[in-house]
Amino acid sequence: MSAITTQNPNTARVFSPRMRSMFRTAATLVVAALLYEAVARSAYFPPVLMPPLSKIGSTLLANLIDGTLIVHAASTLYRVLLGMMLAVAVGLPLGILMGRFKPIEHFFMPLTSALMPIPSLAWVPVFILWFGLGNTVAILIVFYAALFPMLLNTWAGVRAVNPLWLRAAGAMGAEENALFWKVIMPGASPFIITGLRQAFLRAWIAVIGAEFLAASDWGLGWVIFDAKEFLNADMMIASLAVIGAIGFAFERLVFGTLERVTVQRWGMVKVVKG
Repeated sequence: MSAITTQNPNTARVFSPRMRSMFRTAATLVVAALLYEAVARSAYFPPVLMPPLSKIGSTLLANLIDGTLIVHAASTLYRVLLGMMLAVAVGLPLGILMGRFKPIEHFFMPLTSALMPIPSLAWVPVFILWFGLGNTVAILIVFYAALFPMLLNTWAGVRAVNPLWLRAAGAMGAEENALFWKVIMPGASPFIITGLRQAFLRAWIAVIGAEFLAASDWGLGWVIFDAKEFLNADMMIASLAVIGAIGFAFERLVFGTLERVTVQRWGMVKVVKG
């Protein structure tokens, strides 16, 4: 009995923060679902335009079982991830160089300032003329949308590194390579991860819009656009639920894990418990 008593506090200390986080998440989702169901049942909108959750759930389940939504989600996710990879491959090193070397910053910043305000979807007609319909246009639109958050956050993070850290490391004999990996990258990492989050968000906005206009017949954006033509609101909302589930999974499993093994481990951010 005493062994059980001594284990319980340790178990509570280990698992209670995670369980509290899961409870808060579930409570938020349940409240949102109840609010939606209340509006849907109020008949303020016709049921064909705002179906109840039971109808949306059955449509979602049926299309997951037969693989329809899985295939469309895989097509969209492929475009998002490939475009994101290109944006990171260009934006991360270029942002670091801009933050470290003034001539590179002075050359690229005017170009960035001119291109960034142009909405990514404004390029869709141009890219269609150049590349036709299909994956290429969608991937390029994602790349364009995700590039600037990645670039500017990395640039800001490198510039924000405390000069005292650099001088202290240099005084202790740190070479340029060690200075970069031990001081600059950890110091800039909160900004870089924020850039990744913002880039991922903009990538999803861009890919859905691009699939509305440029994708031939695959992708969640195409599903939503096609369902609208036939007033299939349940299919539209089921597709939105899939997008939200993918975004939630990436936030918790990818970005959350990346933050824990980098900036939290390095002590670059304050962790709030509870």
